[in-house]
Amino acid sequence: MADKAKTHLKEGDKAPDFKGFDQDGNLHQLSDYSKDKLILFFYPKDNTPGCTAEACNLRDNFSELKEKGFKLLGISADSAKRHQNFISKFDLPFPLLADEDLSIIKAYGVWGRKKFMGREFDGILRTTFVIEKGKITSVIEKVKTKDHAAQILE
Repeated sequence: MADKAKTHLKEGDKAPDFKGFDQDGNLHQLSDYSKDKLILFFYPKDNTPGCTAEACNLRDNFSELKEKGFKLLGISADSAKRHQNFISKFDLPFPLLADEDLSIIKAYGVWGRKKFMGREFDGILRTTFVIEKGKITSVIEKVKTKDHAAQILE
C-alpha cells in the first residue's frame, strides 16, 4: 500500500470556505452552517462498496446525529444526476454536493495519490471533517465505512 497523502488541515484550523450545489441544484456554502455542527464527509464515488457502506451507516444513524445537533453534507466528484440516483437507491436523508471541478475537494486537501489493486492513481482520499462555528473540531482520516457514525460521535 502506497503512503496516502493526508490533508493539510487539522483540528483548530479555520475551515476553508466552500460553495457547491447538491443533487437538486441547491447551493450550500460554509456560512449556511455557521450555527451548526457540520459533518463534511468526502468520499470517492457513488455506488461503490465502501462509499455505499459509509453513506448507509450515516443514514442508519442519522436520527442520532441530528439529535446531537449535527448537519451532514457528503461531497464527491460525481455529478448531481449520479448523486440523485445514489440518494434514491439508498434513501439517503442528507444532501450530496457535486464537486466535479474538484474545487472543494482540493481546498480541503483530500485529493491525492492512491493505490488500489496494484494500480496507482489520483483520487479522493476518504476523509471526514467536523466543523463548528467555522473551525475544524475533528478530522477523521481512517474512516471505518461500516461504523463511521460511531467514529464521529466518539
